[in-house]
Amino acid sequence: MNFLAHAWLARGGSDDFLWGNLIADGVKGSDLANWPEEVARGIRHHRRVDAFVDAHPVVSELQRSAPGAQRRYVGIALDLVWDHFVARELGLATCPSPLVRRTYRVLAARRAPARLAVMVPVLVEQDWLCGYADFDFTCRAIAGIGRRLSGPNRLAELVPWLEREHERLDQAFQRLWPEVCGALEVPIEGRVTRP
Repeated sequence: MNFLAHAWLARGGSDDFLWGNLIADGVKGSDLANWPEEVARGIRHHRRVDAFVDAHPVVSELQRSAPGAQRRYVGIALDLVWDHFVARELGLATCPSPLVRRTYRVLAARRAPARLAVMVPVLVEQDWLCGYADFDFTCRAIAGIGRRLSGPNRLAELVPWLEREHERLDQAFQRLWPEVCGALEVPIEGRVTRP
């Protein structure tokens, strides 16, 4: 899961909790003592979501079916693909979203750590979260991440497979997302709402 999915799952918490979920990929190590308590809770929540998704049979099946040379990069691509399907579920292609506005406000309020510090302002300025509703945009974002990695752009090489497997990826998301929400969605005011 990427920014949008993590934001959806964490939206029932405080802004500090949400921020922790959003910046967790830029935080190294397990010692979170230097982070405010709610931010640390958010970082831990993000990591639980990632562990749940990475261990899910749907993800394992997709990784095994990916082209061999790109197989180790499938997890990175799937994180953005899941955001594509979340954006579609939330109807972000056609209407503004309170969730996206809140997410951008929380991200813009303070500097993200490490490697996210450069990317987050661009994400907000260019409205990537709504952009993910468009699969072509999502594929361009995946290839863009691949340009920042060393060596050949294996993520860009993976895009034709993602395009061919779009329907299968959608079916996988329809199996995965309800389970992720059921296990890890933070309730709003004591209740859980679905997209």
